Parts: sequence; C-alpha cells; structure tokens
Amino acid sequence: MINMQGRTAVVFGVANKRSIAWAIAQKLAAAGAQLAVTYQNERLELEARELISELPGAEGFRCDVSSDSEIDQLFATLRERYGKLHVLVHSVAYAPAEELKGEFVQTTREGFRIAHDVSVYSLVALARAAAPLMTEGGSIITLTYYGAEKVVPRYNVMGVAKAALEASVRYLAFDLGKHRIRVNAISAGPIKTLAARGISGLGEMLKMQAERSPLQRNIDTAEVGSTALFLASDLATGITGETIYVDCGYNIMGF
Repeated sequence: MINMQGRTAVVFGVANKRSIAWAIAQKLAAAGAQLAVTYQNERLELEARELISELPGAEGFRCDVSSDSEIDQLFATLRERYGKLHVLVHSVAYAPAEELKGEFVQTTREGFRIAHDVSVYSLVALARAAAPLMTEGGSIITLTYYGAEKVVPRYNVMGVAKAALEASVRYLAFDLGKHRIRVNAISAGPIKTLAARGISGLGEMLKMQAERSPLQRNIDTAEVGSTALFLASDLATGITGETIYVDCGYNIMGF
C-alpha cells in the first residue's frame, strides 16, 4: 500500500463528485496525504466544500487559474499554511462550448486563446508557483486525452490544446528536473465529467472506447486516481516527462 503520510498535495479542478480531480483527491487522502483542494469561483464553492469536508484534514481554497494574482495569493497562503508542497495535480481544461460543436477550421481566435490559456498556460503558471515550495522534490501531474495526437471529431481546439499541454509537460520536466520535481501527464479515456459534457460527441466517444479497447469497457475515475497516486509516490521517482495512458488500451489500436 502506498503511504503518503507527511506529504502535502494541492489539487486543482474539483467541480463535483464526478470530477477526475475528486477521484485523485480521494486516493491521495486515503494514502495519508495532507490535502489542499481548490475550486474556481463562488458558484462552485458550496459543492466543492461539501466534498472537501469528507476528506480528513483537507482544506478548500478559491483560485481561478486564469488569474496570476489569484495564483500568487493562493501559493502565498499555501506557503504560510503548509510550508512545503510535495504534489500538485492540475485537472483543469476549458474551451467555449461553441468551439466543440462544428469543424476545427471554424475555431475563433478568442476560443483558441481561451482554450490554451485555461487548459495549458495554467499548468506552466502553477508549476512556476509551486516549484519554490517543493524543496524536497515533488510530483506535478496533469490530465490529457488521446485527442492530443489523433483526430477526435468535434474535440477540435481542445485536442490542439492537449497537444500543447503534453509538450509543456516535457519542457517543464526538463526545467524542473534539476530540482527533483517530476512532471507527468495521465491520458485518461473519455469519462462523463462536467467538463466532458460540453463535447457534443461524448456519447459516441464512450461507445467507441467500450467497443474497440482491448479491455472492452470504459474507464472509471478511480482508475485514474490510482495512477495519479502512483505518480505522486516514491514508486515513480524515475518517471518524468511522460504521458501515461489510462484508457483500457484504446490508444494501442489501429482500428
């Protein structure tokens, strides 16, 4: 059993009980980690705080990752509250809904900017803020999807953003490796999360995954949580800059 006692983790992206971020937070808490869990705004605060209260010793903090001032304020608070940080989970992605319905060629300049700012640059900004607190080394984990490397109709600009996210993981891994900070991505199969519901082809994606993956089913958020726990732990100290697939093997299939 993985033991995370004495480790502090901050988890970004908890929206509700179906969130991948929530599944990861549960796994980290069960392993003994001290948790800071963020929520984006007042609208999400009530549900997030109700969930956070289920995790022993966990605390909730508001942070909009598109705001540098809120990121700076949060990490100043985390430094004061915890002193050190060992794990950061980035489970944040967003693109305007209209960008995920038609053809990619119709992507607007503003939609492209928003998708990359929220879904990609936020990882860079959070890693930069977290690094000074990871004085004993650490693990940064983000969430990606197969649409980063193969065309998934109607995933559109999010696929391009996820490709940029995976490249950012490699560059961050290089920059932060000298500080014993590892940076990895988990490429999860499609899941019915709040964010995924904005993708018009989600039902088709889920059906195709179950039919064509070697395990002939869809994944569960708990399976992603277990992989994140592994990457956060000392069992994964030699792994950085990688994209780990948790998709029932779908990515290995040619057709």
